[in-house]
Parts: sequence; structure tokens; C-alpha cells
Amino acid sequence: MPAAERLPAPDGGVTDALREGELKVDGRLTDASNATLYCVAVLGEGDEKSTVTCVYKPIAGENPLWDFPDGTLAAREVAAYEVSAALGWGLVPDTVMRDGPYGPGMCQRWVDTDDEARLLAVLPARARDGDLDGWCPIITVQLDDDEQGILAHRDSEALRRVALFDAIINNADRKGGHLLPGTDGQVYAIDHGVSFHVEDKLRTLLWGFAGRPLGESEAADLKRVHTDHALAGRITALLSDQETAAFRERVAALLAAGRFPGPEGRRRPIPWPLV
Repeated sequence: MPAAERLPAPDGGVTDALREGELKVDGRLTDASNATLYCVAVLGEGDEKSTVTCVYKPIAGENPLWDFPDGTLAAREVAAYEVSAALGWGLVPDTVMRDGPYGPGMCQRWVDTDDEARLLAVLPARARDGDLDGWCPIITVQLDDDEQGILAHRDSEALRRVALFDAIINNADRKGGHLLPGTDGQVYAIDHGVSFHVEDKLRTLLWGFAGRPLGESEAADLKRVHTDHALAGRITALLSDQETAAFRERVAALLAAGRFPGPEGRRRPIPWPLV
């Protein structure tokens, strides 16, 4: 599937290096379910050289999914980046479709994470006043000592945006490990290969925002994306016509509802494993 045409990004050459640089494979992430290679993309020489650490996922290394028979995981990952970029929220690290040592695939900028930042936590089941301040409870979980705890996520603007983003791309797998607190203070969202299905498959840990009304700026961003014909052209080159139409319908439905969707009526609203 051809890469979607994109405007040059004012990112100091990061996107150019991802798209056109020589990919040098340094290793493989062995805990990933599909081939995920840790690489360095090098473009140019001397003072003009750009070097970007990245993840390369070749299409040849994808395991077929019975419920996502059309297109590729790589194309949906790139489409998710295009939507994130159009929103202006910077959620998905720079991502391109390109050829590489093992054929065409997606290439995404590596994110260095802050190991001290907590986006998820297990809080005491018998929470006292103030224990849940700044946290959104999700579900009760069984702990190793047979006690119960409350799995919660941060009540933050960054995660609120991720939850809204997931709703419009129909993300079927928002695990905790797909949320990265960057060392730059930004929260990033990764692994969107099982998104954009025409059927409702939203599965996430970020249900703490369910039912909350959309903010004015959130609604304005969604309206802008809904009428962004350039974005529609870019994701049409990556998704099927039906998936592109379903994306626009989800944005329109979310604007009409005026609030975040909830887990009610969904057969499997929580991903597994949780992290």
C-alpha cells in the first residue's frame, strides 16, 4: 500500500530521517506480538547528518488477525499518526510508511520514558478521603496477597486527550503499556495496529472519563478534523474506503453526543492483559 503524502514537518529533520534515512537494525523487541525492530535512521553526512532512534515494524512480520482481514497493521499505525497530527495534540510519535531492510512497514520515532512518572496505579480498595484525588477508578483487581485494589488512571488533560483520540480511531487495544510518559513531559500513545475497524471495538483502560462533556476546545478540534479534506485524503491512502467513512461517522457521532463514550453495552470493554 503506498505511503500517504504528507507535508514536511518543522521537526528538525526527524520526519525526513524516518522517511528517507538508512535504517540500521540494532535489535528486536522480543515482547511484541509482531516483528518490532529497534533501529537508527541516518540521513546525510557531517554537519547535515540527522540520526533518529526509531522502531521499524515490517509488514512481512505481521501476524494475520481474523477480525482485521483488510489492510495492514502498519498502515493503521500511520493513519493513527495522521489523525493525531491533524488534531495538533502530539499524541503519537512521528510515524511514516517506508521501505526497509525487511520490506515496507511503519517507522516510528523512539520515545525515551520517565520511569518515575505514574499514569496508572493500584490504590487501596478501602480508599480514604483524598486517596483518589487526581485519579480515575476503573476496575477492582485481585492482588497477590488475596486483597483487593482499585486500578486507576491519572485524571489528566493528557490522558483525557488519549481517551478521546481512541474513541475516534476505534482503538481496540489501549493497554497501560501503550501509554508512554516521555522524558520531555509529554504523554505519548503507541501501538495502533488494531484501530479504525468499521465495527465498534473500543477497548481501553481509560474509562474514567466516560460520560464527561466535551470541552469547547476538544469539540472545536474534532469539528476541524471532521472537515479536514487533506487528512481524509491521507488516511484514504492507508485505510479502506469503509474504514475512512466509519472514522468520519465516529467523529460526527461523538460531536452529536457531546460527551465521552462509556463502557456500557460493550461485550469486552477492558483489554487483556491490562498492561
